[in-house]
Amino acid sequence: MRVGIIGTGAIAHKHALAYRNIGFEIAACAGLHPDRGREFASTYACRWVEDWRDVCRAAVDFVDVLTFPDFRLQAVELCAAEKKHVQVQKPMATQPVVARRMIQVAGAAGILLGVVSQHRFDHASVFLKRAIGEGRLGKIIEADAYVKWWRSDEYYSRPVKASWAVEGGGALINQGIHSADLLLWFAGPVREVSAEWQLGAAHRIASEDVINAVMRYESGATGVIQAATAIRPGYPERIEIHGTKGSATITGDKLTAWDVEGDRDAPVEDAVLSGASDPMAISVDAFERQFLDFGAAIRDRRVPLVSGGEGYRALELVDAIYRSAREQRRISLGG
Repeated sequence: MRVGIIGTGAIAHKHALAYRNIGFEIAACAGLHPDRGREFASTYACRWVEDWRDVCRAAVDFVDVLTFPDFRLQAVELCAAEKKHVQVQKPMATQPVVARRMIQVAGAAGILLGVVSQHRFDHASVFLKRAIGEGRLGKIIEADAYVKWWRSDEYYSRPVKASWAVEGGGALINQGIHSADLLLWFAGPVREVSAEWQLGAAHRIASEDVINAVMRYESGATGVIQAATAIRPGYPERIEIHGTKGSATITGDKLTAWDVEGDRDAPVEDAVLSGASDPMAISVDAFERQFLDFGAAIRDRRVPLVSGGEGYRALELVDAIYRSAREQRRISLGG
């Protein structure tokens, strides 16, 4: 597979390493900062182009968009015109209306649209999804996520960071959206949410660095999601799933608890990787598996595991939580 990359910031290096490890070729790259972009191109032996549009027009199988989330639709529209498949970094957009347009444009052009949500490809997540489907935890009655992370003042030193216009918000849309996606994958759609937030609790930002939401799933299960970048020193994120037969916990990227009566066959581990206090302290393994899935989807002409539709559902939940906190009322989804 030949890949074009738009955006050469920190996360692009994780993607590039993953592509190199699985044998995908990075053919061209572009970004806002020419010096950094040329260094990236030299490091990964690809061609630097001044205009991002030339990445979409290059001889590539798909384009990987790693920019800030306010720049998504533009790239999807050009990829659609050029009949190039496209994968975008999470969140897929800053607003659901933009995400819906992206899905419409890609669908009309017959191109695949994928959203990077690599934690679905962690071995722990794959195991737990299968176990839930097999009924090993019984009926799910509670599904929770806790993302109590820390980010430094330096992290937020650029005005665009955690801005509503460029990033779409703060801790939830940027750090917590992975956990929101996993909760939806494990427990199904959310019916309604009620949320409270703190704007700039520990940082000089306009959006939230602490947010808490209570959720009711369509299945009848309840749950909470907490997302923060103001909790010192930062703790590995947790997903807790509780069913009528028992409970399971994923901490970071590992299954760390499996308490199901009469069922001990689970890959429980202690050593975890998490971006709790360092956003780059994450493995590329799950990226590799997601990129292989996207490449296979292109070859097999099928929908990737994390499609535009899946990315939209996570963004829709984040948006509902934001609206609940902003308007101080319960918000219903799906209607």
